[in-house]
Amino acid sequence: MKKSICRIPFNKPSFSGNELKYIQEAMSNWHISGDGQFTKKCHELLEKCFCAKKILLTTSCTHALELASILLDLKEGDEVIVPSFTFVSTVDAFMLRGAKPVFVDIRKDTKNIDENLIEEKITKKTKAIFPVHYAGISCNMDRIMDIAKKYNLYVVEDAAQAVNAQYKNKYLGTIGTLGCYSFHETKNYICGEGGALVINDEKFIERAEIIREKGTNRSKFFRGEVDKYTWVDIGSSYLPSDILAAFLFAQLEKMDEINKIRKRIFDNYFNSLNELEKKDLIELPKISNGCTPNYHMFYMLLKNEKERDNLIKHLDSNGIKSVFHYIPLHTSPMGSKLGYRTGDLSVTEDVSQRLLRLPFYNEITEEEQEYVIDKIKNYFVSKSVSVDNDKSKICSY
Repeated sequence: MKKSICRIPFNKPSFSGNELKYIQEAMSNWHISGDGQFTKKCHELLEKCFCAKKILLTTSCTHALELASILLDLKEGDEVIVPSFTFVSTVDAFMLRGAKPVFVDIRKDTKNIDENLIEEKITKKTKAIFPVHYAGISCNMDRIMDIAKKYNLYVVEDAAQAVNAQYKNKYLGTIGTLGCYSFHETKNYICGEGGALVINDEKFIERAEIIREKGTNRSKFFRGEVDKYTWVDIGSSYLPSDILAAFLFAQLEKMDEINKIRKRIFDNYFNSLNELEKKDLIELPKISNGCTPNYHMFYMLLKNEKERDNLIKHLDSNGIKSVFHYIPLHTSPMGSKLGYRTGDLSVTEDVSQRLLRLPFYNEITEEEQEYVIDKIKNYFVSKSVSVDNDKSKICSY
């Protein structure tokens, strides 16, 4: 059987208009390595828009998480509370320092860490909580911050999917001790590969600059605060090229415009598929009170894994690329090595088996989106007809 060619991809990088112009400007300034003029422009724009104390661009959200783990001095013997329903970078970052993940189940509604299950996982070894804002919808940060304060724990927000999203009028990434953003090509605002560290406690700012600059005080040198720079701490090369920052700045300038486009796409999916939820055929995303999402993705949950996989095949046969999402970390080979087993986190495992993500990118047309919606509805119509035919066959005997 000939494999179908996808007419509608799951993701497509989108451009705001000034990317090439700004890249040329960066090149004309004879500075295309890290911390050039466009890197500084991105820092200033993000700090101003999000009311953040300090934001530093990194080469990825993965590296922002690693930088955060070094800043917090996470080490062997420490424990970090984290959801299993996340990308591996969330956990890799502190495991590289020797710390151990303590997985907590997620909520059925938001797919975020269940804040009511965190406290029972805290031990004398617990050093931090790494909440993940799934799909750009906030965790219950009030409760998480209260717990952190009670037990004197750090909070690192994995806001990879949540740039420009809010919780009670505070931007995600700016609430915890530290926050981490992603500008990967699959995110709302992109530069191919990139990220940022948000520093909400001023005591970490100077050391963050040092670690980010290979363990040197180079940033202080360029500000004229020291007459030469030297090696003063551990670190790595976490600076993205200014070419990438130039590309990103063009995107960040249009944050509000991009957000409106994504809200329209999200709302169209939600309103058009709502009738299927009312018939109890699917479950749609839930947005908690106080949360202002950034419309990072659109997902839905099917009745079971088989039905989810059948719908993926149905859409693929019609030229539409849809995908499942995270395989729970606790059920992975590494999770097994850490002593976890299938069945440990029932909600996480259930959601992972039933969740389906639909094509979502800024340039998807209304016609393309309506085609996706139509094929989803057709799947359930054909399924209903099939069931009815089976019933009539049974009745005929």
